[in-house]
Amino acid sequence: MSVAPLTLSLGYAAPRKGVPSAASFRTWAEAALRGARRRKATELSIRVVDAKEGRTLNRTYRGRDYATNVLSFPVELPPGVKLPLIGDLVICAPVVAREAKEQRKLPRDHWAHMTVHGVLHLLGYDHIEDAEAEAMEALETQILAGLGIADPYDA
Repeated sequence: MSVAPLTLSLGYAAPRKGVPSAASFRTWAEAALRGARRRKATELSIRVVDAKEGRTLNRTYRGRDYATNVLSFPVELPPGVKLPLIGDLVICAPVVAREAKEQRKLPRDHWAHMTVHGVLHLLGYDHIEDAEAEAMEALETQILAGLGIADPYDA
């Protein structure tokens, strides 16, 4: 299945050293859209942030006072407004780098996982309930396998 057009806005509010290229983010977002069987045009933004901004956003929007790997902000359009925008992702560069090291993963693979994970959240996938978590993790694993990336949940 081909992917409908993706408009991706990428912003950097953190040093770019160790951060993947825009082309990589596009590849990963398109893979998530394809895996979720999204067939219509899609627009999203990704902002790569430092730990300070990641912590502030997580505290403000989730009530948790620490920087986390990825935050997703699904769009909430007014009734009757039809746009291809699905929302915004915020990925915290130092957290992703630290987790990759702690989990002995290739940094690029972990960036891919966080991007796919976040896009799936924007599409309505969640992992609050066990059954939802299993379904989301299975889809992430399948999408990442299609990119040549090992199962991120394999201990």
